[in-house]
Amino acid sequence: MCGICGELRFDGQAPLRETLEAMTGKLARRGPDASGHYFSGQLALGHRRLSVIDLSERSNQPMVDETLGLVLVFNGTIYNYPELREGLRAKGYKFFSDGDSEVILKAYAEWGEDCPTHLHGIFAFAIWDTARQKLFLARDRFGIKPLYYSLSPGGMRFASTSQALLAAGDVNTSIDPVALHHHFSLHAVVPAPRTLLRGLRKLRPAHSMTVSAIGRNRVQRYWQLDLSRQYPAMSEWEWIEATHEALRKAVERRRAIADVPVGILLSGGLDSSLLVAMLAEVGGGDLLTFSVGFEDEPEEQGNEFQYSDMVAELYSTQHHRFTIPNEQVLERLAEAVDNMAEPMVGQDAIAFYLLGERVSREVKVVQSGQGADEVFAGYFWYPQMLAACGTDIERFGEHYFDRSHDEWLQMITPSCHGPDYTTPRVAQGLSHFGGDDFINRVLAFDVTTLIVDDPVKRVDNMTMAWGLEARVPFLDQEVVELVACMPARIKLKSGGKHPLKVIARDLLPDVVIDRPKGYFPVPALKFVRGQTLEFMRDVLESQACHERGLFQRDYVQKMLDNPDGVHTPINGNKLWHLALLEFWLQRNVDISA
Repeated sequence: MCGICGELRFDGQAPLRETLEAMTGKLARRGPDASGHYFSGQLALGHRRLSVIDLSERSNQPMVDETLGLVLVFNGTIYNYPELREGLRAKGYKFFSDGDSEVILKAYAEWGEDCPTHLHGIFAFAIWDTARQKLFLARDRFGIKPLYYSLSPGGMRFASTSQALLAAGDVNTSIDPVALHHHFSLHAVVPAPRTLLRGLRKLRPAHSMTVSAIGRNRVQRYWQLDLSRQYPAMSEWEWIEATHEALRKAVERRRAIADVPVGILLSGGLDSSLLVAMLAEVGGGDLLTFSVGFEDEPEEQGNEFQYSDMVAELYSTQHHRFTIPNEQVLERLAEAVDNMAEPMVGQDAIAFYLLGERVSREVKVVQSGQGADEVFAGYFWYPQMLAACGTDIERFGEHYFDRSHDEWLQMITPSCHGPDYTTPRVAQGLSHFGGDDFINRVLAFDVTTLIVDDPVKRVDNMTMAWGLEARVPFLDQEVVELVACMPARIKLKSGGKHPLKVIARDLLPDVVIDRPKGYFPVPALKFVRGQTLEFMRDVLESQACHERGLFQRDYVQKMLDNPDGVHTPINGNKLWHLALLEFWLQRNVDISA
């Protein structure tokens, strides 16, 4: 895992060294082990390295292959790189390093723009082809690794974070009204390629982009999730057995492909507990587990240690348990927000940030349970959608959209008003997937579009802020392709995630399996009162907020008058949504620009 950036000029000028250094400086936390730059004519590339595979200097980047005339910057991990390496070696390629980075270079040399289809892993990379004078960029199938870019008549810049591009300057930071509508309808998700800022875009998952030296660019899809993929007729038990085998392979692959120890973020929920159990199943050796909790509030316990301790004891893991004082949540919220490439309203972002700090002192890589709910239908709103009547978008929107378009018009300043941008975008996304199984279409849209920005982005940003790589086996390509074609009725049994519960039955205590679905508890933010309420009030009544003029003041006041009583259909706090966005803008965007 690393941080990457670069600039390609279209005007014949050479990129400025200070510009590239400004970008790489903003990426330092993603890659604390090494840094590098590459300059050649109208191109510059920058890299910050987190050493996980082939710890030697031979795998430092930018990686230059003089023989092939290629230069690479890469963020991610290629899980099938040993097999690819042997296959490419058989084709006559010679390797000077032992890591996965060089395999990408050789794969591009062999397969050209088709190379991402051969890569099984999580990745965002850019390759400069010196002979053809073109820049090739690609992002993994589920967008687990970020890749932002900005285009201007004079050139293109790209980076792992929006902050790196903002540090380079020349970015239009005015608000994109379409993205703003998505942000407040889809709990801070803005589907690629848009971001909240007009001048920043992000490469879509499962897409590549080719940019020529004179500024022509072409974006193409290299993979899509296929719900019509044919599998042999299987009983429910056979589907679950196939899933078990695919998951075993996924967790083992993510343990084995590393030259450093790999830990597990153990919340005590079904998903992370099952990762521990399956790693033990495949002989994971000494298991390192990590849990975080907060101080209790009168209404809610601030940790789930009773469950994580149970799993750690059952599998004799080397367990690390961290308790964070509630006062640190607000004290350090600004730090977490500064490491959000885009605003995130999931309140557990601060929990992941503070957990990442502690875990990074022990290991560089962890496995995490993100994606299980979206792949296996674990959230409460999926059965609600199934039971609803109407069109796909009516059933979806009623139980998922944070607010109606009418409420949006009451909330946002008239200068940003426009049509309902989100409903047609989601309707198009749902219709993209064929078949008669409505819930499977919803899950496919979720896992290929929405999950990218929540929770995948949240985990990447908050862990990589500490140079900690998070691997997500439930989003393994083979797992997702298999489970996407499983009849939804199987996934929805047992209150959701039925296949995982069946797999876990012989591996985990029933109390862990059968407990109600839990969410990372952050009581200091969940209950809006005291210092938390005052923080939100200060942000929303600040001079900067008034000058920005994004929100209608009577709507803000209505939220402040009832801070703990205005929630979205999926239980998000509407006041927090306003305050977090404004706070992110204050931390990242100069209002005078």
